[in-house]
Amino acid sequence: MSNSKSYIYNLTYGASKLIIERAQKLRKRMTKAEKEMWNLLNQENFTNYKFRRQHPIDIFIVDFYCHQAKLVIEIDGGYHLTKEQQEKDINRSAVLKRLGIKILRFTNEDVHNQKGNTTKIILETLKNESQAKDLTPD
Repeated sequence: MSNSKSYIYNLTYGASKLIIERAQKLRKRMTKAEKEMWNLLNQENFTNYKFRRQHPIDIFIVDFYCHQAKLVIEIDGGYHLTKEQQEKDINRSAVLKRLGIKILRFTNEDVHNQKGNTTKIILETLKNESQAKDLTPD
């Protein structure tokens, strides 16, 4: 495996070509809350961390991912309140945690109405992850 392919494989945790293609399509159809979060993650506060949107990991596509901190950020709309979706979210979170990935979940309302608090939580998590893993920002 070439270095380039190896990097992509590691970055996506072996996601299939189909999952990667679906992620590319989802980037073009982001929800309002996802667009707001993307804008937030591209502000000055986060310049030391590279986030990817609609990022493939294994068999999943996560809303946002920072490989450096192994951090996923999920934005949950109303359908995440259904019992079926909550079960899927629990299973998905378990797989991601087994891969050593931390997950932060925010509701659409958190993103729309509590940007300051949302930003604070993300920055604190990144700081804690950096200290725990001795990460040096790029």
